[in-house]
Amino acid sequence: MLEILKDPYLETLSSIEHGFFTRFGGVSKGIYASLNTCFESGDLPDNVRENRRRIMAHFHYPYEALVSVKNVHDAGVVVVESTWPDNAPPISDAMVTKQKNIVLGTDTADCACVLFADEIAGVVGLCHAGWKGAKKGIIANTLYAMQQQGATFENISAAISPCIAKQSYEVSHDFYQSFIDDDEQNQLLFTPSINPHHYQFDLRQFVKNKLEALRLKNIAAIAIDTYSDERFFSYRRTTHRKDTDFGGHFSCIALK
Repeated sequence: MLEILKDPYLETLSSIEHGFFTRFGGVSKGIYASLNTCFESGDLPDNVRENRRRIMAHFHYPYEALVSVKNVHDAGVVVVESTWPDNAPPISDAMVTKQKNIVLGTDTADCACVLFADEIAGVVGLCHAGWKGAKKGIIANTLYAMQQQGATFENISAAISPCIAKQSYEVSHDFYQSFIDDDEQNQLLFTPSINPHHYQFDLRQFVKNKLEALRLKNIAAIAIDTYSDERFFSYRRTTHRKDTDFGGHFSCIALK
């Protein structure tokens, strides 16, 4: 059975459908069990397609209403006017649309996904926000693209998906220094690790800070650690366990 998490504020918006899914309720096996939605993994494409189809069926949409992009940890945004085949996704890390009944979706495995909605203007958006993309400006770029579609920042609500938590995210001194070089205030995102010259990094707060700087209507986050909570896929957990690959759990949003 599918397990879906909802942002309480987005759930109050009658014209918006959204969800953050765990890895339960799919057909994939082994290290991909069971609701793996990542075509880039080594899972069987038919399994990934069936898992995504089940998510769409949950919302009473046909599979063909779903669009995803190929995430590359950059800052590009696609304006969605119509759907495309699942085997030919644009290379990007974000999508926005004012078209009804098109579902914007992406898979993640420790990175954050941010869902955006301006119900008044009838515009929704989604961005894949790992540290690289967030550092490069993917969050602001997504919001500016929504603005070009008629949205206004003061009417946009944002919800951050489950992602890796600070206590699970150890980084090097060079990583730390690159953030401090950008902005000395970023030191608040780090605490020293038990390992010398290493730090614990707060990705969720980094994403939230980017959102707060743009003065949106509402900002929320589902405070679940994808590394420690095995209901979710985790790139870092996979690395530590020396597994051969990993899957991705799904986040999505649509205008009804």
